[in-house]
Amino acid sequence: MLVRIAACGLNFADLLMIAGRYQERPPLPLTPGMELAGTVEAAGPGADPALIGRRVAVFAGSGGLAEYGVFPAARCVTLPDTMPFADAAAFQVAYGTSDVALNHKARLGPGETLLVLGAAGGVGMTAVEIGKLMGARVIACARGPEKLKVAAAAGADHLIDSDDDDLRAAVKALGGADVVYDPVGGDQFTAAMRACRPGGRIVVIGFASGEVPQIPANHLLVKNLSVLGLYWGGYLSLRPEVLTESLARLFSWYEAGKLRPHISHCLPLDRAADALDLLKTRKSTGKVVVTMGDQPRA
Repeated sequence: MLVRIAACGLNFADLLMIAGRYQERPPLPLTPGMELAGTVEAAGPGADPALIGRRVAVFAGSGGLAEYGVFPAARCVTLPDTMPFADAAAFQVAYGTSDVALNHKARLGPGETLLVLGAAGGVGMTAVEIGKLMGARVIACARGPEKLKVAAAAGADHLIDSDDDDLRAAVKALGGADVVYDPVGGDQFTAAMRACRPGGRIVVIGFASGEVPQIPANHLLVKNLSVLGLYWGGYLSLRPEVLTESLARLFSWYEAGKLRPHISHCLPLDRAADALDLLKTRKSTGKVVVTMGDQPRA
């Protein structure tokens, strides 16, 4: 499908891809931008021409920071009429990652305690929201009081400042965690693992700290812990129906007013480098979105 792009949501993975450190390495030259939203302008061979003119979200993998892009039709998802392009561009990866992590991987149950690391970031904030929708008690860990305010607004029940607090002690004082959602890695992974209740599940999302933790298998054995890896995009080939079911659930929650993407910065395409720098310097909360041209956002 040829898509006229209206908005592109940025992800930490875009920075890793630019640096050549992501698990998937497209050939150079590279146009970053994993997820986008826009309007279908043309259909290629084998694609449904009825989709021309439709508003869609696309998990492209790359190519979103542009005015136009050509993408596989299977990756184009028709948007709800009520969803603006900016929301759609900020929606798939962040909410999709958290929903698959908590519903499909961790099997988070009502009344369980969920610890979210990096809780004011693009994926972390969505984990707070979805955890609350699933009936969990949510402990949010983020850096500094301003980011903790954002996590509280997303629905967190308890707040831990990663700059000042002893994460392990603070979580254990709250009774421990049944599920840990970790896009951070490093020392926070180790502290969170030690604060898990017996039978706890840790979902590894990424390594924003820059440090991949080493997991002591004897701790997993003694406390019956499970460590689960999640690469959302990998399900496109592994089990695409998992993503299809997840997105259907997420769009229904959006239309019911239960989810609203938090976009801290929305910049034009000619400031794409500034937008990426906001992620690199951790000056954003929620999502950063880049918009293209003067076309309407909804």
